Parts: sequence; structure tokens; C-alpha cells
Amino acid sequence: MKSAVETLNPTRVRLTVEVPFEELKDSLDAAYKKINQQVTVKGFRKGKVPARVIDQRFGRGAVLEEAVNDALPKFYTDAVNEAELSVLGQPEVDITELKDGETLNFTAEVDIRPSIEIPDFSGIEVEVDAVEVTDEDVDKAVEELRERFASTAPVERAAEDGDVVTIDLQAKVDGEVLEDGVADGVSYTIGSGELLEGIDDAVTGLEAGGEATFTSELKGGSAAGKEAEVTVKVTQVAKRELPELDDEFAQLASEFDTIEELRADSRKRLENMKQYDQATQAQERVLEKLLDLVEVPVPEKLLEDEINTRKHNLEHHQLGQMGLDLAKYLEIQGKSEEEFDAETKDAAVKGIKTQFVLDELVKQEKLNVNQEELTEHLMRRAASSGMSPDQFAQAVVEGGQVPLLVGEVARGKALAVVVEKATVKDTNGEVIDLDDEEDEDTTEASAEETPAESAEKKAEG
Repeated sequence: MKSAVETLNPTRVRLTVEVPFEELKDSLDAAYKKINQQVTVKGFRKGKVPARVIDQRFGRGAVLEEAVNDALPKFYTDAVNEAELSVLGQPEVDITELKDGETLNFTAEVDIRPSIEIPDFSGIEVEVDAVEVTDEDVDKAVEELRERFASTAPVERAAEDGDVVTIDLQAKVDGEVLEDGVADGVSYTIGSGELLEGIDDAVTGLEAGGEATFTSELKGGSAAGKEAEVTVKVTQVAKRELPELDDEFAQLASEFDTIEELRADSRKRLENMKQYDQATQAQERVLEKLLDLVEVPVPEKLLEDEINTRKHNLEHHQLGQMGLDLAKYLEIQGKSEEEFDAETKDAAVKGIKTQFVLDELVKQEKLNVNQEELTEHLMRRAASSGMSPDQFAQAVVEGGQVPLLVGEVARGKALAVVVEKATVKDTNGEVIDLDDEEDEDTTEASAEETPAESAEKKAEG
């Protein structure tokens, strides 16, 4: 076999391959054997029909077609390996010549990873938000904790904002009660915005036994997106009562004995959260600067596939779970379809560039992924997916996704190399040492995803 490579553009090549006919022998034998198992010829046992009879009865062309289809993937792969190409996606193959007993010639056009030059990135400088926790921040955190420990007590008066009402609901569309449009004994906090639009106005001012009707667009269920006539009946009104902010509350809501110890712990947690956010922000901005330094051509077919994948995932997974379609989503976002398409394309381009650049850095820095790093990454991914580590690991192995996880870890390490060499200052002009911050305990969220992984994920959209 002989092959040659023609560069069509920085991300696409054409392979020209010439195969001597004798190299098709194994595939021809396999073709005769396969056809033998599929045909019946009078006078011959199944599977024992001679090759000359198959040629006479079914045509030599059918055998050649079967043999070429069998052989092409191997010859294409050999040509790719010989040229040391990093191909993307499936090739477009064209058989240019097939002479029985003489030769098989074909071409294959395919996208490839572009050649990327990574310049010196040690001079990258970025600015991030300073870590500042105010007394107001602490007050808000403690108040949120206090809200979680609120109790309720029934009252005999009209419902007010902030009250917890127990309600029965019935939804009608076109005068018909929906099968999934009836719910009794629902607990709802007025003003929380957790149910239908318009329900707050409907129940405010009603006492137990009161009833009101309003119209609202349904968010989910069999009639999602349709206008419904909703009847709501209040069966109980309860007032929320917050505990006093004292040492007794601290002991109830935490492991601390005093309210001051609880406030100090809240401050520390907020500092850790902001440090984690600061680290993520630093890596996002360093990555932006790195991408600005590198010229990265993007393969058209790969970009098209990435855009389609992003749109599909949004429409059929994310929006579907929320009971929305794309048109409604764009209306809520206040965007036109053209703006959405442009944003999706920009995010896809950035994601592809990020992967190319970080993969090149992995090679350049000779970075490897050990078992411990892969396991830690798997644990974080499992936590964010809502699956147990064992379930997630099984799904990854069965889906052949292990190389993808290894790539994610390696790219995270590559980004960390760039960040380590960058100068990061906060808005107060202080130089930030991210290594020190990452050694600290951050938040529960950080157990699911490191700042490097978060930065790369955001870059990929």
C-alpha cells in the first residue's frame, strides 16, 4: 500500500491511497465466505459453493464490493497512522479506481487537529475580585439559617405575605379539569414564587375556607405552556415564627454553644466560598488570556457538530426538564433566534479552542494522569450527576468514556500549569497565591468540581 497526504487547509487533508490487488486477498476470501453463508445453490451444500460458481451466479462485482467495504477501514487506518495524523470525525471516502486483479485506489478527506504553537505564557496577568466578607454578609447567612428553623402556627385571620397556607388546587384548560391538574393539601409560602404566577394575589386576603379563581400559564404537566383557569381554596392559614437569635438558637442550629461562635463560623465559611469563587475566576480569566495568545483554526464540520449537540442538549434535556421549548426559553431570556445562534456558535468555538490548546499543553508539558487523580475526578463527577461513585463508574466503563475522563483531568492539570505561572492580583492590588487557597477547605461545592474543572467547563459553554 502507498499513501500520500495533501493539505487542503489547516484543519483538513486528503489522503490518496493505492492498494495492490494482492493485499485484498484476505478480504476477498472473507467476502466469498460471507456470501456462501447467505446463498443457496442447487447441487451444493450451504457454505460449500465454489468461488467460480458464486462469480457466475451472483457476479464478481458483488464479491469485489463486499471485499472493498471490508478492507477500506483497515487501509484508511494504516494510511492515517503512517502519516501520523490526528483525525477528527469520519472521513469522506471516494473510490477512484478499482481494477479486478490489478489495483484499488481511493481518496479520503478528513478533518484533523490543527498544528498549534503555544507561545510563552508566563507573562499573563489577571485581576480578580478581592475576598471581602462584610457584617451584612454574615447577617444574611445567619438569617437564612434562621429561616430554615422557622416554625408555623395556625392563625384565624386573612392570609398575608410570608404566611404559610395549605391549599387545594384545580386547573382547567378549555373548561375541562386536567387529570394531572388537581392537588390537595399543598403547603405554600406566600411570596416565595414557587408555584403558579398569580397565586400570591389570589390567596392574599383569604381566610381558611376562602376560595379564588385566577388564570395562569402552566409550567409543567400534560398542558405545559397553556393558559389554565385555576381555582385555589385555602384550608389553613399559618404564621411563620422565627427563633430568637441567641445562644439557644446556636445550639439548636449548629455544633456551637454561642451565637458569636456561630457567626464566626459563618464568616469563615463565606470567606472559603469567596476564595473558591476567586480561584475559579482567576482560572477563567487566565484561560481567556491564553486563548487570546494562540491562533487556533476550527474545523468547520467539527464546529457544526458541536453547535448541533449543544442545541440538542438544551432543547431535549435542559429545557424539557423545565417544561419549556426553545421559543419560550428565548422569550424569557429576551433574545432573538439570531442572537441565540450567534451565542451558541461563539460558545462552541471557544469550547473547541479550549480543548485544542489545553490538549497541546498536555503534550508540551508531558502531563500524565495517575489512578488517584482519575478516581478523585470520577468521585466529583459522580457527585454532580447525582449518582453513586459505583453507578457512575459502571456507566463510564460501559459507555467507553474512560478516555474522555482522562482527557478532562489532563486538561485541568494543563490549565493549572498556566495559572501557576501567571500573575494574579485582586482589586486591592494584592498578589494572590492560589496554591495556598486551594489547600484550604472550601465549600461542599468544591468537592464536586475543582476551580480548574469549573473554568474549563465554563469556557466550553
